[in-house]
Amino acid sequence: MITPGQRQHQQTRAACRQLSLATRHQLLTSGVPDGTITSRTRPGGPWQRMLPRVYLLQTGAPDRYQQALAAVLYAAAPDKDPLSGETAALTGGAALALLGVREAPHTPADVLVRAPRRLTATSGVRSLTTSRWPRTMTVSGIPSTRPVRAAADFAAREELPDRIRPVLAHVVQAGWCHPHDLHAELGAARLLARPSVRAAAAELIAGTRSLAEARARDTLATTDIPAPLWNARLYAPSGAFLASPDAYWPDEGVALEVDSAEYHYTRDAWHATLRRRLRLESHGILVVSATPSILRDTPAEVLAALRTLLTVARRPTPPQVRAVGHEQLRLFGSGPASRARSARQWQERRR
Repeated sequence: MITPGQRQHQQTRAACRQLSLATRHQLLTSGVPDGTITSRTRPGGPWQRMLPRVYLLQTGAPDRYQQALAAVLYAAAPDKDPLSGETAALTGGAALALLGVREAPHTPADVLVRAPRRLTATSGVRSLTTSRWPRTMTVSGIPSTRPVRAAADFAAREELPDRIRPVLAHVVQAGWCHPHDLHAELGAARLLARPSVRAAAAELIAGTRSLAEARARDTLATTDIPAPLWNARLYAPSGAFLASPDAYWPDEGVALEVDSAEYHYTRDAWHATLRRRLRLESHGILVVSATPSILRDTPAEVLAALRTLLTVARRPTPPQVRAVGHEQLRLFGSGPASRARSARQWQERRR
């Protein structure tokens, strides 16, 4: 027979592992009577009902981590360790938000559920039963899919194209996955048939890393201005790294920098931006600078500046710098042979 002290110890242990959360199954297994659960979760009681059969063993509002874990506890098989990631895992925008991906929505919580288990729909949780179970990881104590799968699951359920682009871009920009891995995952999920997803994937393969750069790419695509290298890494003849401008025309030695006030204009970031521009100009590279709002509201001004510099910069000897980076790669299908061809092109551009 379980003593009150042993019961309290089991509850405390579960609460510590699970951010002060527990399922009804766990509480009953630890010896908490059904009537005690009911009485403690009444209005004004010490516990709160978060989701069906999931309880917060504290007073006060839950934070976003507890909300995310509650969704996983709700979805996991009762007889399995819910923290193992074997039967349920957070995915989509909620999983990306835990990693700090900008603009990824943390609600509703998308949760993968291993087939054949299925869940009854409940507020704040969107479950997806799948037999294509991914590798999982733990983020802040919460079982989650890896970023590349979370990004694909996010794209599958997001209907706004303007939200898909920046979220996928930041997943790659932050180093959570390689653009070719993301492209392969989107293909495996059969999402590349959607124009918005296909366009976002194409921009990442081509080297675009942000919504502002994507807008610049769209703007340039409608003109007769030749296609630049996107996010090329520029090196001096000595081998010293100079900068990685958003767009670069190697034959003319012209660069386009899209500097966002939100992410560049702190004191230190602004100084870094000026030093980067000085390094480029000291090696003969002409720079056009713009903010995302200028690019959005007055693109004609940016295009006029680029045309002027590209014309002026037709010099017999362009700047002696080496550009290593991305080009406008042609996208192939999602099969193994096609991905291998695309990967070979990627490696050739990096040499």
